[in-house]
Amino acid sequence: MGAQEKSPGNANSIQRVKVYRLNDDGKWDDQGTGHVTVDYLERSEELALFVFDEEDNETLLLHRISPGGIYRKQEDTIISWRDSEYSTELALSFQENTGCSYIWDHICNVQRNMHFSSLNNETFHTMNSELREFPAVELSTLPIILKTVTENGLADQMRLTEFILNDQDFFQKLMELFRICEDLENIDGLHMIFKIIKGIILLNSPQVFEKIFGDELIMDIIGSLEYDPDVPQVQHYRNFLKEHVVFKEAIPIKNPMVLSKIHQTYRVGYLKDVVLARVLDEATVGSLSSIVHSNNATVISLLKDDSTFIQELFSRLRSPTASAESKKNLVYFLHEFCSLSKSLQMVQQLRLFRLKG
Repeated sequence: MGAQEKSPGNANSIQRVKVYRLNDDGKWDDQGTGHVTVDYLERSEELALFVFDEEDNETLLLHRISPGGIYRKQEDTIISWRDSEYSTELALSFQENTGCSYIWDHICNVQRNMHFSSLNNETFHTMNSELREFPAVELSTLPIILKTVTENGLADQMRLTEFILNDQDFFQKLMELFRICEDLENIDGLHMIFKIIKGIILLNSPQVFEKIFGDELIMDIIGSLEYDPDVPQVQHYRNFLKEHVVFKEAIPIKNPMVLSKIHQTYRVGYLKDVVLARVLDEATVGSLSSIVHSNNATVISLLKDDSTFIQELFSRLRSPTASAESKKNLVYFLHEFCSLSKSLQMVQQLRLFRLKG
């Protein structure tokens, strides 16, 4: 590779990173420490992330930057993504916040340039390629909205995402229509809303995911996906989540953000693995998996910093008056807690395991 010939000897701590790879057991394996840079691939106009080992200058990582929304920036020092070439999650843990921001901005700029280049070179346009405005969300306009969402080129996908994000009430209005159609048993309307929501999810926009996976909307979103026109029977995903998925609190969790993240994680995973398992593309699956991993890391991080919670956990485990069932649930919780802690950075894992109840 052309970039490999360049010595990173002048790289400073801003570009110093650890490379991590998620193994089959869900644990982050340390792949080594080096210096990261963005450079062109040899004999190519494509840009990639290179990480060179700080000891022997060997290539620890070569990742071709993707135009898709696969990248996530976490805790100011981590950039992670689902890498199709390696078929797993990869992460860069930066020594300094400024280095993380610097590379993140580079990735975003490369993606913007890739989008503009694609738009300039696109020769085939569908009938929506001159999309100027988005239809008002009404029962009578559902066919137009469906056509707009499902029949578009790259230019319209970007513009469509902008329209959806700029309309603060878009999803609330669409879900109101969903409830009306469900009350009226309007199957044609329900089938159209299913296709609209599926099409929007396949836009694979992190900002859109942030909206539709929030506590206010996610159950209606899942409900709208019960009406797949390609499936003979109506599904009952909401009933399953409400009646059969019981969240057992072995120990009370008082932080509302933690509770929200726990519920969101299960629902997003259920949507990925069950509701839309047969229709999602690899990029969208990767993005949803990243949300799950990020949520798990957030939950563990918030709980480990709650000294009262940790103390109460071990106090209950030691209590001679606790029932066998209670202790069993506490042990299950502690096992899950430790298992999910593998998603944390190594430094944070060490801090966690030094905690004493």
